[in-house]
Amino acid sequence: QVQLVESGGGSVQSGGSLRLSCAAASGFTTSSSCMGWFRQAPGKEREGVAAIDWVGFAPYADSVKGRFAISRDKSKNMVYLQMNSLKPEDTAVYYCAARLPCYSSYSGGNLPSRAEFNVWGQGTQVTVSS
Repeated sequence: QVQLVESGGGSVQSGGSLRLSCAAASGFTTSSSCMGWFRQAPGKEREGVAAIDWVGFAPYADSVKGRFAISRDKSKNMVYLQMNSLKPEDTAVYYCAARLPCYSSYSGGNLPSRAEFNVWGQGTQVTVSS
């Protein structure tokens, strides 16, 4: 069974940085999959943050453009979310997700919806204080 495991969350002050990691525990190669990062704040719906297709196109939510960057290390079967200039409104549980199989292209710049992903991690908490 495919598993995704997130790490790297924590508490940071406004303006700080964190890097989240997502490891595919078994079952698939992230480089041939579509991957995404989502987040859910208390009392709010889970929303897309960033995604990357199997080619490498990577759309972002408007709220994080220019601050967050998604990347993939094929040799380590890992996906990352580098988060800079963090704000209190970035506070949420962050989830890594995978779409298997994936033949989609994100070259149009639109974030895929939550419903398109069929494998999810358990999440990691990010707290940004002012």
